[in-house]
Amino acid sequence: QVRLVESGGGSVQAGGSLRLSCAASGFTGRNVCMGWFRQAPGKERKVVARIYVFSGATYYADSVKGRVTISQDSGERSLALQMNSLQPEDTAMYYCAADFGPCPGLLPANYRYWGQGTQLTVSS
Repeated sequence: QVRLVESGGGSVQAGGSLRLSCAASGFTGRNVCMGWFRQAPGKERKVVARIYVFSGATYYADSVKGRVTISQDSGERSLALQMNSLQPEDTAMYYCAADFGPCPGLLPANYRYWGQGTQLTVSS
């Protein structure tokens, strides 16, 4: 059974940094795509970054490029999102998502497995 559990959210001042983590279980092999999405109140859920475990290929949304790094922690079953130079517009619920195979595009609907989310609030 696939399970994703996020942690690391919280409140930070603008300009600060935060690291989100996602503990994944139930996956076997490296043919897995894992990513971070975020959803602000009243807005649709959108991709922040994603990584195809097999190749290490990454994708970043334009809004976070240069400020965010997605990576895998020990054993390739834990996903991290290092976020720097945080701005109030980064405030959102952040979700870890995953699916088997190459990355299935950028739409949330294409990912079958989701965590419960962790809240990030950035104050000015």
